[in-house]
Amino acid sequence: MENVAKSTFDETLIDNGFIILSHKNEESISKSIEKEINSDFIQFHFCVKGACRFIFNDGRYTLDIQEENSLLLYNPQRELPINLQIDANSWIVSLLISIKKFHGLFSQEAGYITFLSDENKDKKYYKDGTISPSMAIVLNQLINFNLNSSIKPLYFKGKGYELLSLYFNRSEDADIEQCPFLVDEANVIKIRKAKDIVISRMAEPPSLQELADEIGLNIKKLKEGFKQIYGDSVFSFLFDYKMEVARKLLESGEHNVNEVGLKVGYSTSSHFIAAFKKKYGTTPKKYIMSLG
Repeated sequence: MENVAKSTFDETLIDNGFIILSHKNEESISKSIEKEINSDFIQFHFCVKGACRFIFNDGRYTLDIQEENSLLLYNPQRELPINLQIDANSWIVSLLISIKKFHGLFSQEAGYITFLSDENKDKKYYKDGTISPSMAIVLNQLINFNLNSSIKPLYFKGKGYELLSLYFNRSEDADIEQCPFLVDEANVIKIRKAKDIVISRMAEPPSLQELADEIGLNIKKLKEGFKQIYGDSVFSFLFDYKMEVARKLLESGEHNVNEVGLKVGYSTSSHFIAAFKKKYGTTPKKYIMSLG
């Protein structure tokens, strides 16, 4: 039997429903750490150095995490207590965040969690990934914290949120435009299609009902999903998009104000001028002059 010592996490409460755990095993033997975790929590585990393994179901199942790799665990159906074996000379940092708190980071409507609805509530998520260089910097700052202990909660709070944002950062062309837990995947494709439709027909966009019919979702799911993915209602998103297109057309100098208004869907220039002023605080004409 290999030599395994019992150990504990260094634990820092960041916010209500958000905890950071870390452990540096600097010894030449592996260590075992256990912690009860409520099933409301999503777990993010980062192996900063060395290797560790998660033990599930009293040892019947294990998951390894190697150096510079991460593991996300979430299962609303059952408790996932941490039962972790940390190899000699290995470091681990873990973020525990309640699903409600987590959802609130990505949406203003924190009370409504679509993936805990009846159709989605059985879904569990196990996802492994690599630690990016920018994440590695933050993780090392957390695990090697040596500033005044009175600022530790504040420092960890900043770093904890930074780490989460880096974890969910994707390159611009990656095929993901939302927090992965909020919308059922099949619906994401439909909602992305809805965005493409309103953009392609911005001068004469369909009504919400027509749009919902065209993509095959009911209006409620269209509105909720669009808000979660794009952070705005369909028509507020479209308004911002139209104004951005209008601004670029004006900058090009190839169209007069009336032509630009027509291109983005305003039949009269007065309506276009009012909309532009609402968005940018100045009229299209004054905007063109300011480019001088």
